[in-house]
Amino acid sequence: MNETVFLERAGQLLGSRGLTRDPERLEAWLTDWRGRFTGSALAMASPASTSEVAELVRLCAAAGVPLVPQGGNSGMAGGATPDPGGHSLLLSLRRLDRIDSIDRDGRKVTCGAGVILQTLHESVAELGLRFPLTLGGKGSATIGGMISTNAGGTQVLRHGVMRALVLGLEAVLADGTVFSALTPLKKDNRGFDLKQLFIGSEGTLGIVTAATLKLVPGIADRVVIWAGVPSLEAARALLLYCDAAAGDALEGFEVLPQSCLDAVLAHIPGSRAPLAEPHAWHALIEVVADRSHADTLRDRAEAMLAGAFEAGLVEDATIAANETQAEGFWLLRDSIAPAERAQGPAVQHDISVPVEQMPAFVGAASPEIEAAWPGTRAVAFGHLGDGNVHFHVIAPPGVAPDSWHEGDGKEISRMVYDLVVAWGGSISAEHGIGQLKRDELARLGDPVALSLMRRVKQALDPENLLNPGKLVPLAPAGASA
Repeated sequence: MNETVFLERAGQLLGSRGLTRDPERLEAWLTDWRGRFTGSALAMASPASTSEVAELVRLCAAAGVPLVPQGGNSGMAGGATPDPGGHSLLLSLRRLDRIDSIDRDGRKVTCGAGVILQTLHESVAELGLRFPLTLGGKGSATIGGMISTNAGGTQVLRHGVMRALVLGLEAVLADGTVFSALTPLKKDNRGFDLKQLFIGSEGTLGIVTAATLKLVPGIADRVVIWAGVPSLEAARALLLYCDAAAGDALEGFEVLPQSCLDAVLAHIPGSRAPLAEPHAWHALIEVVADRSHADTLRDRAEAMLAGAFEAGLVEDATIAANETQAEGFWLLRDSIAPAERAQGPAVQHDISVPVEQMPAFVGAASPEIEAAWPGTRAVAFGHLGDGNVHFHVIAPPGVAPDSWHEGDGKEISRMVYDLVVAWGGSISAEHGIGQLKRDELARLGDPVALSLMRRVKQALDPENLLNPGKLVPLAPAGASA
């Protein structure tokens, strides 16, 4: 089947709304969020149901047309961008945006892969529930994309990553058959937990079309604290103190250096620093309570903060006076990435090391990188409580972005990943591998683990039609999978 016949049949299947080759409509979806990768595609398909996805996949399998699944196109590793060849079909899941059911008593929701995270938050909040995962891109990130990348966010400390919140899943396999396991069971010992194969697989093993997700009681009250501390080691000590003092009420603990805050304040017109004086590091702390504990939450938070002052763990701190101010504190944190992007080119590393080692790692790696690449600035920020920080290296002023990324930027990333592995960490904590880190995974990954990944890919997608070139490194020449 040639491409012309394929596109004709795909158009008959999906209709004019479901298939487009219009360059203007395609343009925004062919470049990743960071602007690092731009590809080309035969067309963009936008099926409106799981059955349409399955029929389309069968058509692609018959024609040998690769598929690149895409949600909100807000990924950080180029995992949803087609290659430049122009022979792939871009598969948008954004029309699978139904919320099918919300079980208030069972605390679960079943929804399509195209549901936007913020929409899900608002829908379940109407019933006094919440989906306990949020991130800066909640207005565009889709549930299917977050499942496929095993997204994290700012509430991992208490609730875990996406893998911990998916109770059931539906996915279309490479031959067009549908794996359906949307009904969750508390105990099910019938062998492999197959849904876990698709979580974090970046669309390389199957196309997630729907999911059943865990919900928790809605927040009746929250207290957000901004604290200044002298070092990342001090921030780690403050985290341990807050964890002991607040227990399950501690929902978020983010850290950022003064340089990140300065960049955000310069980026957002009219914004103000939460504290009167600068500090080497800042901690953003959130404690929450449901209805049964809301009345005492603020008193407990104030007592926790007072104890931290007495223990010498903070230099200064303030408690958000109201919800508007609390949202303002979080806006400062969530604006670090766009503020950095406005400053110029940088290489971003979403890395993790053992939690207790993170302050020492940042303290050792930052000066080593800056010494090896004069003029660069290494900054770290993020989710200290789960051992994951975003370790970014900002280019010297005045460099040409493209040539810097392809030259020094790649060498800097190679050095960062070498350091991470030497410290027993991971080169990808929550953003996935995509095409950005695939070669580095091949270079640094455990050979046994890589062989298993290739064998699973070969078993489920033997023709390599599902998101080819992403996540799974190719086997070395002459080597078996």
